[in-house]
Amino acid sequence: MTADGAQLWTLNQKLLSAVMDACTGELTDLGLETKEFFVLAEVATSPYPAEIAAALMIPKASVTVYVRNLVAKGFIRREIDDEDLRRHRLVPTTEGKEARDRALSALAAEYDRRLARITLQDRTELQRILQEMLKSSE
Repeated sequence: MTADGAQLWTLNQKLLSAVMDACTGELTDLGLETKEFFVLAEVATSPYPAEIAAALMIPKASVTVYVRNLVAKGFIRREIDDEDLRRHRLVPTTEGKEARDRALSALAAEYDRRLARITLQDRTELQRILQEMLKSSE
């Protein structure tokens, strides 16, 4: 059986969706919607809303709504950027970091549960393949 790129992409997307669906209850218990979780998780590496929108490939207007919700819930705060006083950086609060870490733990546990279905050798090979695929083309 030969799988083309579209088939593999679809399988990967289905797996990620299944993992997220399995963790929806835990995210809800933390006070997070799925997309809010993605925004909260991205804040550490992309502290500006436009960067978050680009990284997550979602509209800037949607990021604005998620950021507003996360600020209201006390998970992130806005700070004036010292290097450009016209810009606000997003910073996770202690509560935000705890919620993010607990959500990531739940996702990791669900993913690990699914990984347990394959051999250690296959997991190692999967890691190698994913790392190779993430390398930028030269």
